[in-house]
Amino acid sequence: MASIIPGYEYDIFISYRQKDNKHDGWVSEFVDNLKGELESIFKEEISVYFDINPHDGLLETHDVDASLKEKLKCLIFVPILSQTYCDSKSFAWQHEFCAFNKHAKEDKFGRDIRLAGGNVASRILPVKIHDLDPEDKTLLENELGGVLRCIEFIYKSAGVNRPLRTSEDHPHDNLNKTFYRDQINKVANAVKEIITAIKKYNSQDEEVSTQVVKAKPEKLKNLKSRFIIASFLVLALIALGYFFIPKLFIPSKPVEKSIAVLPFANLGSDEDKAWFNDGMTDVVINQLSKISGLRVLGWTSTQKYKEGNKSISEIGKELGINYIIEGTVQRHGDKMRISVQLIRVFNENHIWSNIYDRDWKDIFYVQSEIAKRIVEELETVLTPNEKEQIEKSETQNPGAYNLYLQGRFFIAKRTEEGINRSIEYFEKSIKEDPEYALPYTGIADAYWLRSWHGWAPKKEGFEKAKEFASKAIKIDNNLAEAHSTLGVILLWSEWKWEEARDELKRATELNQKYANGHFYYSLLLDIVKQNEEARSQINKAIELDPFFPTMHWVSSLFYYHVGKFNESLNECLKAYELNPDIGAYWTDQYNWMFFNLYIKLGHDLKAIEALQNVTIINSLNSGNSNFLLEKYNKEGINGIINWLINSQQKNVDPITLARWNAKLNRKDEALKLLETGFEESVVEIPRINNDLDFESLRSEPRFQALIKKMGLSTNITIE
Repeated sequence: MASIIPGYEYDIFISYRQKDNKHDGWVSEFVDNLKGELESIFKEEISVYFDINPHDGLLETHDVDASLKEKLKCLIFVPILSQTYCDSKSFAWQHEFCAFNKHAKEDKFGRDIRLAGGNVASRILPVKIHDLDPEDKTLLENELGGVLRCIEFIYKSAGVNRPLRTSEDHPHDNLNKTFYRDQINKVANAVKEIITAIKKYNSQDEEVSTQVVKAKPEKLKNLKSRFIIASFLVLALIALGYFFIPKLFIPSKPVEKSIAVLPFANLGSDEDKAWFNDGMTDVVINQLSKISGLRVLGWTSTQKYKEGNKSISEIGKELGINYIIEGTVQRHGDKMRISVQLIRVFNENHIWSNIYDRDWKDIFYVQSEIAKRIVEELETVLTPNEKEQIEKSETQNPGAYNLYLQGRFFIAKRTEEGINRSIEYFEKSIKEDPEYALPYTGIADAYWLRSWHGWAPKKEGFEKAKEFASKAIKIDNNLAEAHSTLGVILLWSEWKWEEARDELKRATELNQKYANGHFYYSLLLDIVKQNEEARSQINKAIELDPFFPTMHWVSSLFYYHVGKFNESLNECLKAYELNPDIGAYWTDQYNWMFFNLYIKLGHDLKAIEALQNVTIINSLNSGNSNFLLEKYNKEGINGIINWLINSQQKNVDPITLARWNAKLNRKDEALKLLETGFEESVVEIPRINNDLDFESLRSEPRFQALIKKMGLSTNITIE
């Protein structure tokens, strides 16, 4: 059966991996149900290509049927997105998904179709049957050039990631609250909208061609001369439009408004002004993040491009965004020059640029103007509240602002010296303008980080952090950064779970694009065993700041806590790869994590290799590099853990020692160590509430008593 549009083989092409149909025939059942639904909503017969035979060349094999290319000439391409579909080496990915995406962009309709209501829909209509790994989602979005939008057939419950079935045993337990019959109908309705729009487009073409056919014949000579004259007129009009009315040549189909702000370059000779460049970058990101119609990547994810020679298209592909902002700054005394340009990634076209030569006192106006012009060029509509937020200035004192930027520059270094220097600048900023809320938040972050890393007494540092965060909120109750910092302090230092939840949730509501807000909120949700929501929040944080190593580190912990050890390993490796020169402390943390993960995965030799890379272990065995391997050969992995318990009493915290004892089922010793950790106020002890390594202790009264002391046995409601 041919397509309802001449020149196309099929109306719908179903693409899938054979393994997703092999076990229970899910795809076959889906196709049958979709065909039935299409029959009930279309007057015409809709043709669906579905290859049930893997040797037809469309799935796992390279035994390619010669007609594959013709079969891909369809109106709508439906990929069944599973945990295995996004394999760039598979035949389905290379020769179906990518091939259709390329073909559709080049055919007469284009890949994206404007629907009757004015919205735009892609001719690629993904059906998702599993929650995808973050890297697979990124792969898809990079190929599609925008945000992945799917119709989901996923059954969600704790620890479950499987396709929705036609007849569920317990449909109301599905956290997605979706029903198979409804989802099938959604697919069919989406197909109808797209095909209706294509038919309308095609019928207009036919009307034009009919008029041409009915035109009266003319002499060949007259036709030739008229054709030449018409050609010159068309060329002249194109040239006129290109040079004088460029707006007419902007593609009409919308592109996702995703933006990365590259680090502003310093064109001055004063290297001490590096803080100003980073400050400008950060401010532009924060301003744009206030706009609901834009997806803006976080500061950390663009810092790696501060030095390098990658092209705009290369950077755009790596980051998965469609627009880039880059700029330069020069500052001499009270004078400044800021140059900014907005670039479209796919053709590196400069959409807008401007140079601002201003006095330093005009910095607030310039920042607001840059944000508004970018929004205007991207044809994004500002709400009155967003316009107010962009134009709002936290201070009118350039001196206080100057000092605040310097404080943020030093706190971003995440070193003891950097954090101490940041406190000095934040304090000076507060003296310049006591009603400026942001430096209070900055100093709260500094005291919090200093105590967390053990560079200052915890009790004193946490108290000061809470004091300054509370002051910031008192000045500006709508400051997401302040609520987020206060929430994480209440979480770790006071174990006030409900109060922490209120602050962290408020932060995410005030600024949905503040990565740290989602990050800190995920920490609370993990502790109170709200695993699905914790995963959702950390994924949002990673989406906003995908190259921040700490986000992936925490994501790795969350996967570990729910027993997804392969996913945990991938995230841990990604975190380490993003910042391999992070220093001895964090390098050791990564290797301890690798040690635990490889044991869980049954890769003992890799676990030994990771252990050998821990600084203190390496120094103990400097005389015999094969010591651990020899011990493993004699006593196995339990012998290694036993040796760690005996040799590392003074080098690790009680929680780590308790973990090792729990692995060997030494319950009494593990419980003693956990109680010691509680008495010593080891900061991360609340995490034991949701850590699989302590699963064997959960039924023990002493463990339950410990959990209760932390307030985690009460009925905590997380909305």
